[in-house]
Amino acid sequence: MNKMLKAKKGISPILATLLLIVIAVAAVIVTYAWVMTFTTSQTQQAGAILQEANTRFYNITTTKYIEVTLMNSGTANAKIVKVYFGTSSGNMPELTSGVTYDPTSQIVNANGGSIKITLTQDWTSGVRYYFKFVTEAGQTVPLDRVAP
Repeated sequence: MNKMLKAKKGISPILATLLLIVIAVAAVIVTYAWVMTFTTSQTQQAGAILQEANTRFYNITTTKYIEVTLMNSGTANAKIVKVYFGTSSGNMPELTSGVTYDPTSQIVNANGGSIKITLTQDWTSGVRYYFKFVTEAGQTVPLDRVAP
């Protein structure tokens, strides 16, 4: 039995060391690729910093409008792709019509750019209204205002 164990040969210490180095380098490369992908996507999302600059309720003859101006103080452009509006924060359906953008590209430029979003919506004085604007990158800008 002893003779049988002595006859088996393992891998040489040099080969074992090389295998460990190759495995370690591969692990580092995979980790680096994941971290770079994650930080790049998070930086792009965080690059746009949107905030409300002004909200105006007004009417022209019998049509009522709400105009919301958003500013981007971040370093990346943002495109507004969805607008939600309602009388409670839990019940805000997406507006698929009655929304106009200035500029029409729906893009809020970086470093102080702004966009005017006009909603053709009926509103009542003294009622609180809730808005949510969603960018292409998934960033949301919630706000609520009481109609004058």
